[in-house]
Amino acid sequence: MTTTWLLIILLAAIIGYSAFTFFYQRKIMKHLSEEEFRAGYRKAQLIDVREPNEFEGGHILGARNIPLSQLRQRHKEIRTDQPVYFYCQNTVRSGRAAQMLKRKGYSNLHCLKGGFKGWTGKVKKKK
Repeated sequence: MTTTWLLIILLAAIIGYSAFTFFYQRKIMKHLSEEEFRAGYRKAQLIDVREPNEFEGGHILGARNIPLSQLRQRHKEIRTDQPVYFYCQNTVRSGRAAQMLKRKGYSNLHCLKGGFKGWTGKVKKKK
C-alpha cells in the first residue's frame, strides 16, 4: 500500500512539474507560426539550438548555431537589446534555451512552432 501511494505522489509531482514548465515557457516565450516567424526573423537574432551535426544537415538560411549544450557558456554572443528567434527540431530545446536566457535577463524571446521539422522555407545544407 505504501509503495502505491509513493508512486502516485511521484507521478503527481512529475505531472505538476511538466505542467508548470509548459505554462512558464508559454509565458516567457512567444510561439510563432511559420508565417509569423518568417515575418520577423530577419530583423532578429536567429538561433538554431540543435547540435552541430543537426545544423550541418540543414538549417534555416541566416541562422547561427549555438547548441543548447553550449548556451550557458556562449549566451553573451546573443544581444539583449534585440529579439531572439529560436528553433530546434521540434520545440523542446527552444523552450529550455528560453528559460536559460530569461534567467540571464533576456526578454523578447520567440520560438518556431513545430520546430525545424515543420519548416517549409529555404534551407541551407553543408555540402
